[in-house]
Amino acid sequence: MKARTKLALLLGTLIAAPAMAAAGCDIAIEANDAMQFNKSSIAVPASCKQFTVNLKHTGKLPKTAMGHNWVLSKAADLQAAATDGISAGADKDYVKPGDSRVVAYTKVIGGGESTSVTFDVAKLKSGESYAWFCSFPGHSGIMKGTLALAK
Repeated sequence: MKARTKLALLLGTLIAAPAMAAAGCDIAIEANDAMQFNKSSIAVPASCKQFTVNLKHTGKLPKTAMGHNWVLSKAADLQAAATDGISAGADKDYVKPGDSRVVAYTKVIGGGESTSVTFDVAKLKSGESYAWFCSFPGHSGIMKGTLALAK
């Protein structure tokens, strides 16, 4: 009987392993009306095939006044991508269409709203410095963080 129990536990673990491995392949981030994210860094496990960022705006102001999004680029590209995003305008979520410097981004949301983005981890290179930021005009100087591919 013990051998059957062990076998059942082993099979259960093997079946659940993909779900457990995927459990670390997402993160929840909050943004507020004070132009703050609740996190400043993200470590993406290299074992993930895809990674999801779930963004929630915990404030009350509408997206036209205090909108937030989450944009990922190489750290060296942050300023240029943010500047070009402002020129792209609100209807493009303040991200230049087709911008190859942008790895992933969410739409702009207002108070009480949520959104998410999923991207392929294969787009990230080990040892590269990545930054994420809000591209709403005037926000990227304060609302930013770092992202690294963890081993």
